Amino acid sequence: MAKDSINRYSDKDLEEFKELINEKIDKAKHDLELIKSAYMNDHNNGTEDTSPTFKAFDEGSAVMSKESNSALAIRQEKFIRDLKNAIIRIENKTYGVCRVTGKLINKERLKLVPHATLSIEAKNMQK
Repeated sequence: MAKDSINRYSDKDLEEFKELINEKIDKAKHDLELIKSAYMNDHNNGTEDTSPTFKAFDEGSAVMSKESNSALAIRQEKFIRDLKNAIIRIENKTYGVCRVTGKLINKERLKLVPHATLSIEAKNMQK
């Protein structure tokens, strides 16, 4: 049992990571709302009385923009889900433990990528 306590972050560290992740979740949710509002934006930018060629170009551009925003929204939703999973790992006290090597993931890596589940060593083994 003593080995388990050495192979995880302290409760104090976990609390710090939890605060960081909750801040990132709040920001990610805000960003997702912005993306969704841009996606839902149906303004025509005053092209009703312009030439048919320009209207076709503008409509094509709008479709590409909506597809791009949709992809961004999907990616943002995945990011939020991954962050929420990190909170669950904090509550289970398994946060910061590499799922491949079983070693602690470097704190600096977790601060930059708080939803990481692999250490740099494990990531390099994947290549």
